[in-house]
Amino acid sequence: MAYEKFPVEVLTPDGKVFDDEVEQVSTRTTVGSIGVLAHHEPVLAMLDPAELRLYKTETEVVRFAQAEGYMQFAENRLLLLVEEAHPPDELDVAQLRDRLQEAERRLQESDEDSEKHRTAERDRDRWQRFLEIAETA
Repeated sequence: MAYEKFPVEVLTPDGKVFDDEVEQVSTRTTVGSIGVLAHHEPVLAMLDPAELRLYKTETEVVRFAQAEGYMQFAENRLLLLVEEAHPPDELDVAQLRDRLQEAERRLQESDEDSEKHRTAERDRDRWQRFLEIAETA
């Protein structure tokens, strides 16, 4: 079944990584997974690291390893502002493992109520999720 298309932009600090029309978007917010179709109710949400799926059609899916960020759906347009977004086949598993180990080390060495701890926790979660996505690509 074909769905009505709507415009989607995915932006990172390095620039635009996607700008096209899609039938559906699937990602993860801080409160759970979300799917967006055309004419969805307006949404403003914080995003967790996840596999972002952009369905151009039922069979053509553009995938990204998406870092934390924000999602806004309004006036039948979706905007995703994320720290990073990488095609899964461009992720380096060895590098992700190294980053994950480093984040876990920083987590253990930091005070639980410190900003360093929260940053290390966020980095650990991001690299863990990216590694899962890379290993299933």
